Amino acid sequence: MPDRLSAVDASFIYLEDQATPMHVGGVAVFRRPRGGFDYDELVGLIAQRLDMIPRYRQKVLTVPGHLARPVWADDPEFDLTYHVRRSALPRPGNDEQLHELVARLMSRPLDPSRPLWEAYLVEGLARGRFALVTKTHLALVDGIGTIDIGQIILDTTAQLSENGEVAWTPRREPTQAKLVLDAIGDVVQRPRELVENARSAAGDLFSSSLVQRLADTAGGLISAIGTAATSAPSGPLNVRISPQRRFAVARTSLEDFRILRNEHGCTVNDAVLATLAGALRTWLMSRGQTVTTSTTLRALVPLAVREDESDTTIPGMLGNTVTAKLVDLPVGEPNAVVRLHQVSHAMRAHNDSARKVAANALRRMSGFAPPTLHSLGARAAGSFSRRIFNVVVTNVPGPQVPMYAGGAKMMEMFPVVPLVRNQALAIGVTSYDGGVYFGLNGDRDAMSDVDALARMVEESLEELLSTVRV
Repeated sequence: MPDRLSAVDASFIYLEDQATPMHVGGVAVFRRPRGGFDYDELVGLIAQRLDMIPRYRQKVLTVPGHLARPVWADDPEFDLTYHVRRSALPRPGNDEQLHELVARLMSRPLDPSRPLWEAYLVEGLARGRFALVTKTHLALVDGIGTIDIGQIILDTTAQLSENGEVAWTPRREPTQAKLVLDAIGDVVQRPRELVENARSAAGDLFSSSLVQRLADTAGGLISAIGTAATSAPSGPLNVRISPQRRFAVARTSLEDFRILRNEHGCTVNDAVLATLAGALRTWLMSRGQTVTTSTTLRALVPLAVREDESDTTIPGMLGNTVTAKLVDLPVGEPNAVVRLHQVSHAMRAHNDSARKVAANALRRMSGFAPPTLHSLGARAAGSFSRRIFNVVVTNVPGPQVPMYAGGAKMMEMFPVVPLVRNQALAIGVTSYDGGVYFGLNGDRDAMSDVDALARMVEESLEELLSTVRV
């Protein structure tokens, strides 16, 4: 039988258009080791480990007439150097130039005729640094059979692997006739899928039956939440978006969020969301928006990992359950502590009532899991109706030990969460080795001030820290 895309995977192929490419990204900044690190080393490192993720050598084949969902097939012309690319900033490159490059790279859809991923080695950064920018299509990463490319190349030590590349022979690509015959066989067994697949391919993605099907097929990542029954507040975050992006980052300390946790009896995740609520409040007022005490913005928090520091199933990670939540951020509340308590109360209510899903597959993953978890968060966001939230926030705890790629130490890691239709902003958050790193992906026209919002994140955290008793 053909290796057919799941309903959820296929939905991300169908959802994609020029303005909303469906790939998740990552920006990892490394310190160049004394022995150096170049493009050939990166290609060799990925080549050694590509057998761990065979999907990365496969492309998507569409079935003629959309008789069935597309299938995965080995790419007989797979060329690793096409997917692993080299770029450079004018020396000495600064962070702003890197962020502009990231925005341009993320604006470009992946080539649908090839395996749906790319990686860029970005050289020329000041202070002996280089960056690795990755793009992976949401159809590719399911967190069970396939993980993100950024996860497999990182190790907990700087020791270089001696393993060589494993020889790979592609399976024969199915003919159009074979695709049709297999599709007919599937239709005979499941005739309803013919109608649903045709509607999906035509863009009718948000019929109630299909949304429910996507939610069910997503492996339970999406919880049934009461707030989903109402539309999100209107505002500048829900506008028609362009194909172009802006990218900005904020850097904070994990210890600061732990101080807030201990002071106010909340979780680290509560403090992160309250920090974002404060930043979004300041941003709205800077734009002259009317903000009253009852003003809210609805955040879709697709992956909330329960804090449990005794859980050691994933090295360096906190937690073993995954869920998706809709949270109304109290951006109208002027008092930072009250904002934090309101967020904490809302999250606690969800924790008490929302359906949890045991993430057994995630517990088996080793190494640096956040890229894969952000991908799963974006997948969950894509399965929700765009009318019920204002902004996506994926918050994934990462390892609190240094990670290395080919002997180069990773200094920072910023997620790049894709935008969905009529959503001008998506925020990814990852903690790593004592830091908490925010990646803000915004529409180039609607979020021309995304760098100002990133600064407001850091200022909002300072406001919360000022409430801590010395």
